Amino acid sequence: MGMPTSFSSFTAYLQALAETPTRLRRRACAVTTSFEETSRLRARSGPEMKRTLRWYDLVGFGIGGMVGAGVFVTTGRASRLCAGSAVVLSYAIAGICALLSAFCYTEFAVDMPFLAFLTASNLIVDYVLSNAAVARGFTAYLGTALGFSSDIRLRFTVPCLPSGYNELDPIAVAVVLLLTLVICYSVRESSWLNMTLTGAHILLIAFIIVMGFWRGDMKNFVTPGDRNQAGGLLPFGVAGVLNGAAMVYLSFIGYDAVSTMAEEVKNPVKDIPVGVSGSVVVVTILYCLMAASMSALLPYDKIDPEAPFSGAFDHGSAAWRWVSRVIGIGASFGILTSLLVSMVGQSRYMCVIGRSCLVPSWFARVHQSTSTPINASVCLGICTAAIALFTDLNILLNLVTIGTLFVFYMVANAVIFRRYVVIGTTNPWPTLWFLISFSFISLTFILLWHFAPSGPAKGCLLITSSVVAIAIVQLFRSMVPQARKPEHWGVPFMPWIPFISIFLNMFLLGSLDRPSYLRFVCFSAVSVFVYVLYSVHSTFDAEANGNLNHNHERSIHDSRQRILSI
Repeated sequence: MGMPTSFSSFTAYLQALAETPTRLRRRACAVTTSFEETSRLRARSGPEMKRTLRWYDLVGFGIGGMVGAGVFVTTGRASRLCAGSAVVLSYAIAGICALLSAFCYTEFAVDMPFLAFLTASNLIVDYVLSNAAVARGFTAYLGTALGFSSDIRLRFTVPCLPSGYNELDPIAVAVVLLLTLVICYSVRESSWLNMTLTGAHILLIAFIIVMGFWRGDMKNFVTPGDRNQAGGLLPFGVAGVLNGAAMVYLSFIGYDAVSTMAEEVKNPVKDIPVGVSGSVVVVTILYCLMAASMSALLPYDKIDPEAPFSGAFDHGSAAWRWVSRVIGIGASFGILTSLLVSMVGQSRYMCVIGRSCLVPSWFARVHQSTSTPINASVCLGICTAAIALFTDLNILLNLVTIGTLFVFYMVANAVIFRRYVVIGTTNPWPTLWFLISFSFISLTFILLWHFAPSGPAKGCLLITSSVVAIAIVQLFRSMVPQARKPEHWGVPFMPWIPFISIFLNMFLLGSLDRPSYLRFVCFSAVSVFVYVLYSVHSTFDAEANGNLNHNHERSIHDSRQRILSI
């Protein structure tokens, strides 16, 4: 029998709460990344997951995870409201940001547990909320695919419920539960299903691109439908392009799910970098071509922000309206692939967090027959289905982006920290000082960009901020040596890529609205509450029982493990 735990009795828990400040100091800044500890943590899941995936499976999962409902919604809004036909550039910038974050994701393993807990908790909730949103989007596109008119509804309204939560969507619930069964059965079968659906969706995207350029007119890139509107390739200027990049970045969410499958990949050292970065590059090219074809079809001020691609073919001759029906069918397939990959990813995240004792280890159990984390898959699937049943799509979309960008920002910082700091061997404060300084100067640039009045003074301040940011990175390179090298694959051009990723993610965060920040603050407060009342004591008990080792000197962690340990 093991030692008594903080949760063995009410008296023991009260005593643990009294020791919370001491335990927080001990656990909040602990860093454990050794291979031996990771092996011990994996052992909590029971049977190992089967290594059946190759790089092409990962590329398929990455493409399937990204190319979903987002591109069919955000493209129209970004073009009409922010960038005009320069939405192509917005997608290119967002793709670069996603690629830099993808590099950081591939190397990132473990960092300080308290901050990691905030990161992980936001990521899990974002997955659940975005999956619920995508499931409800499936119902809308299904109606289009079936040719239903707007007055024929596939949802049921319950007047007694508050607005935004009163339209029940049983189709979304059924889709989520069905995919939950698929991912519980086998990741290999999930890969085959994903490949099939992704292949169908790629054919749809190729169809949209070809039809758009065939039917479109290049003059629509520079000539608005209303002569009173601004024209040219940059009708809203450079600011509009960057604001558009923040809006379309939602379309890239999903590539990070690939890195959660490290334990199920035959050769993770080679396959994961190819799978993550390759899928981001392919999707960026597809998105840019889709945006260009849409801009060729219609002037930016005539694009339907709600349904840009299908709406573009509704204009003009009725002979082209069959294309809208085809797009509705194809978009439905795309939503299913995105939902499948995201649900696989969210269950793997929860499994790793359960191993770390941040949440009950019940979530970490891997089923002996299927070699999948069934407990995490079923629990999160039920939560996703419940939210998809009630919550309006717009409410869900407004809750997602900030948490995801926060995760990307934290990962970029963590990559730098773990490359330049070895606890007990190197002084962490120079690295922390440079990271804080760079974030501060990035924040200064963002505030000037959004709030300073236009004119020469604003331009000088922006240039000065940029020069200072570059100087900080160069000083960091020359003054702080790398404390360790990755065993296998690492982010190239250190530390430039992570620092650029930090800036771009902060810039996109600066484009979000106030309700998003309110939600983020509220949820982060709840996360801190859970960490103080449960996680810090659970991990303290695990360390006391020998399941976690609190040595100061740590060896390099196998970079295949995706996230979060204590």
